[in-house]
Parts: sequence; structure tokens; C-alpha cells
Amino acid sequence: MLVPAAFSQTRQTPKQYIERYDQDAVAEMLKSGVPASITLSQGMLESDYGNSKLAKEAKNHFGIKCHSTWTGGRYTMDDDAKDECFRVYNSVYESFVDHSDFLRRNRRYAFLFELKRTDYKGWAHGLKKAGYATNPKYPELLINIIEANNLDRFDKMEKGDLKALGGSSKDIDDNHVASSGASSGGKSTSGSKTSGKKGVQMSDNNIKYVIAEQNETTESVAKRTRLGRWQIVAYNGFQKGQAIPEGTVVYLQPKRGSFKGEQTEHVVKNGDTMWKISQQYGVKLNRLYRKNKLKKGDPIKIGQKIRLK
Repeated sequence: MLVPAAFSQTRQTPKQYIERYDQDAVAEMLKSGVPASITLSQGMLESDYGNSKLAKEAKNHFGIKCHSTWTGGRYTMDDDAKDECFRVYNSVYESFVDHSDFLRRNRRYAFLFELKRTDYKGWAHGLKKAGYATNPKYPELLINIIEANNLDRFDKMEKGDLKALGGSSKDIDDNHVASSGASSGGKSTSGSKTSGKKGVQMSDNNIKYVIAEQNETTESVAKRTRLGRWQIVAYNGFQKGQAIPEGTVVYLQPKRGSFKGEQTEHVVKNGDTMWKISQQYGVKLNRLYRKNKLKKGDPIKIGQKIRLK
């Protein structure tokens, strides 16, 4: 029996899904650090390429449930249990944003952000290890989607590539897109590019950071950078609720084990502490102690050379 064209339903294909949401995925990668290939492959898998009822009616492409903190719209359907609550979004882009926020704000996914954004296999296996999905084949499913559709090409893209991609469900907010060129001390050089006073910058050690504003706290930095407070505390060695002096470099990613720039050592000057040196160069404090055969709390002297590599 032939189905009249007016009543036929056309499924969205993988190619159509990618062309429709590739710009959103890359934009979110530049803001959040979640690889575009992971966002796209998870969205494609979880939403059946945008064809699932949850995706069509709630614009929820990742199956994120309400949880106790959700204050937005709600959609009820049977899943692991009867009448489970799922989040409703105003646009698919909001779903993408909430997905990356969900990963960034949950401590169990923190180790993923220490991986390179081009390491899609590491991310895929890491998501399963952290408990994102119960299916033992979840990493392989994501990897197969990524490789079959060449999604890893998006992981190498930068801001300048956005216009060449497909449509977007939301304009790009430049204030959240990281750029490069900041000095290791956290201050912009004459040749640096920043995204404004509140903008994210990139240090010489390839770590995203912002500069603390007046009356800044760990909570306020977390709120304006869409991170969990615990991440601001952990990445910078702060205390919960600590007031942060204006002008302080605040890292949005874990510091590294050594300094990747040309400088190999720091000469201690008046007012220096090991924490300040760690913060200046983006090198983990415990690694600095270890490299210099020091113990936590050991004093340092003016003129002393601190190894950075």
C-alpha cells in the first residue's frame, strides 16, 4: 500500500545532522573544551540522528534527565523506569550547551579535560569509564560514528573556521571563545588577542584562563565561565569561597606538569612564593616542588633558580 506523500515521514540522515549542527558543535568546543567530534557523535547516537521523539519534541539530543537542580521545562517518558523526567530546551544549541556544562561541572569527568581535544578515542573510552553510559560498547559506538563521518576534522578547527560550516541555531558569543597570545604572566602583550575584559585567553603554556575582576570570588568566576566552583578551586589551588585579588590569573583548565615555553627556569624575586610561580607559568605546584627537590612549605630565597621543566 502506498503512503500519500503528505503523510510520509522523512528521517534525518547522518549527513544532514552534521550539516545542521556542525557549527554549534565547534562553537561549543571552543567555549567548553569538549571535542566537537564527541558532541556530534553523542548527539547522533543518543538522539538517533535527531529523529527520536525526545529530540523532536524536547530538543534534547543527549538524553539528559531533569535531576533535582533543573528548573526548566520537563518532558516525561518511559526509559530505565516509567515516567522519567527529561530536560526540555528552547533550541538544540541549548541542548549542546547543557551537555558540555554537564560534563564540566561533574567532578567525575574532570580527567577528560586533561586530554587533548583531538584525542577522541580517549574521550570516548573516558566517558564510559566515568559512567556516562552503561552499554559496554559505548566507546566503540562513538568511535565508529566519528570515523565513519570523519567528525575528527572538526576537532582541529578554530574560530575562523566557523563561517565555513553549516547553519547555527544561535549566534556565536565571542566573549567566551578562547584566543591566544597572552604572556605567561597572565597579562596581554601588544601582539596578543583577547576577547575583552571578561574574555577567556590562552597562556604560553596552552592553558585557558581569565583575569579576576574586582570583588571576584571562586563562585563568581565559576558562574561567568560556566564551570563548577570545584574546578576553579582545584585548578588554581584556591579555597572554597576565597576572595580573589583583582588581576589574578585564574585557570580554567588543569595546569601542566612543566612549562612548554622557551624559559627553563624562574629567578625568585621579592614577594615570590611557589604558588605564585606555579600560577605565573601554569605549572602544577606539586610538580614544581618535585622538579626542584623541595618539600611543601620549604622557603625560597631571592635569586634562587626554580626549574620549570
